[in-house]
Order: sequence, then C-alpha cells, then structure tokens
Amino acid sequence: MGRLAGKVAVITGAGNGMGAAEAKLFAREGAKVVATDINETALNEIVNEIKSGGGEVLGFKHNVASEEEWKHIIEETVKQFGKVDVLVNNAGVSSTMTIANLEMDKWNKVMDINLNGCMLGMKYAIPEMKKNGSGSVINISSIGGLVGMAGSSAYTAAKGALRSISKAAAVEYAKESIRVNSVHPGIIVTPMTAGTFGEAEPYYKTFTQLPYFGNPEDVAYGVLFLASDESRFMTGAELVIDGGWTAL
Repeated sequence: MGRLAGKVAVITGAGNGMGAAEAKLFAREGAKVVATDINETALNEIVNEIKSGGGEVLGFKHNVASEEEWKHIIEETVKQFGKVDVLVNNAGVSSTMTIANLEMDKWNKVMDINLNGCMLGMKYAIPEMKKNGSGSVINISSIGGLVGMAGSSAYTAAKGALRSISKAAAVEYAKESIRVNSVHPGIIVTPMTAGTFGEAEPYYKTFTQLPYFGNPEDVAYGVLFLASDESRFMTGAELVIDGGWTAL
C-alpha cells in the first residue's frame, strides 16, 4: 500500500479492461485518480467502486480525440486536486483492416484515438508536471507497436508511432525530471479482445509462450511501477508484457 501516496494520476479509458484495473490499483496505492472514458455508464461503475473502497476519484466522460476536452480534464484535475503527477494514456480502439482495404474514415478514427489522443494528453499534462518539477507519462502501446500484425495496419501504425513519440517526449523533458515510457501488452483478456480471441489452448500456443493469456491486472502492476518513484531512472523505455510472444 502507498506506492503512489500523494500523487495525482489521470487515466484514460478507465471504464473497463486495463484502464479500470489501473484506476482501481492506483487508488488502492494512495493516488488521487482522475478516471476518464467515453462510456459514461461503465466509467461511473468504476468510480463508484473506487469511492466505496475509500479511494479519492473524479470521473469525466471524455473523447480523447478532442483537444477542448483534454484542456477541460487537465484544468479540472488541477482545480480539484491541485496538480498532475501521472498520466496514463490507456484509451484505444482496435482495427482489423488490411492496407488494400483501408477506409480512410476508419483509419483516421484509429489515429485520432490511439495516437492523437495520447499526444493531446501529453500536450496538456506535461506543462502541469513541469510546475511540479517531475512527472511520469505512461503511454499504452502494444506489441503491435513492435512487430507486424497482419490485418491490423492502422492499429500497428498508430501504436508504433506512439512508441516513437514516447521516446521523443522522453528526450525532450528528461532534464525536467519528467519521464515518458511506453507499455506493450500482448493478448490481454478485456472487452476489446474478447470477441477476437477465445480461451482455448490453441490460442495460448499461438499468441503466447506462457500457457495462458494475460489479464488487466498483469498490465496494471507494470503501469504502477512506471508511475511510482521505484522507476525513477527509467525513461524512453519499453515495458513489454506479452507472455513471451515477442521473445521468439
């Protein structure tokens, strides 16, 4: 307990899956949490669960692709909690388009949420971190940002770009003790992946070296480490949590 005591953390996509696990874990570890999600109903359930456990949390409906909404979220965070210490850019959408069958509106949606939304979060959170003299940004990329994934060109393009912009931001703000790292989950059982991957043994053997898939908490604990002062000498790094998929 208390690994994030005194810290204020903004977590996007906190209504379910990895974002929900991160929000609940951060609150248990002493952070004041600002949880956002486009799905207000799901978000409210998580916010109420955190409050019932004694955590401090604010919830905001949030389209991460909107610059105006990002400005509002960060302004409200500072107004109500006084500062921003941690930003977890977790919100994202999947895509299964091949390059030859790309539809530009769908491509742009993936880029807006998976890449532009993360950039906007950094744009408005980092100036507040500079006022503190430190901060930690964790961008949730994917193994798709490290290796090619057939049929997911838009998704892998966005996640690969997120990996790169994380490194650029890490270099830009290192002298101000603001750390920026990316996390690269493999197959994690969440509402987003449930319709694509089953629980059968052949799927384990295809997509992991371990004999099981990951769950949201497996990623949340890695994100907790990067958010905490335990990782104070890590920036521009890639934390891969994939059951060994990319080890081959």
